[in-house]
Amino acid sequence: MMRTLLAACALVLLLVADSLAARTIAGVVRAVYDGDTVLLATREESRLKVRLYGIDAPETRKPDKPGQPFGEVAKRTLMYKVMGRRVTAEVVDSDQYHRAVAVIRHAGRDINREMVAEGMAWAYRQYLHGPYASEYIGAEEGARARHKGLWRDANPQPPWEFRQGLKGGKRHGRHR
Repeated sequence: MMRTLLAACALVLLLVADSLAARTIAGVVRAVYDGDTVLLATREESRLKVRLYGIDAPETRKPDKPGQPFGEVAKRTLMYKVMGRRVTAEVVDSDQYHRAVAVIRHAGRDINREMVAEGMAWAYRQYLHGPYASEYIGAEEGARARHKGLWRDANPQPPWEFRQGLKGGKRHGRHR
């Protein structure tokens, strides 16, 4: 009985997440979890957890896990840009955690690209597609060349490698 209920809930979540793809949702950012994840309060009075598309910010410290250098700085930078502000989320996908994966825009600015250009995140090449790929990769290369943000370190560890190390070397595809 419980398994059936859980399976039904999972199916509903997947259907809802799939219906979000290719939608633009407006709302106010109510929380910033880290340098690439926010909570959006929408016009429909719902809350939507949004993973920023095409970028991967350094991990922040959690009660049970260590963080990375620049993780807290990336989180504060994203907070400064969007916390309490009205934004749009151009949803392009959903991830394995049922978060909307979106390009966040505020005042016409691509916040995802800004995070990369300021050295607060990597262009997440594994999941980048279409026009955003060259734009975000170019922004990362510019930040590297100017030694901005996390690129002040000679050889910063990408978050996907950091997460893999925490898992004991197991492959860990976190999000898009």
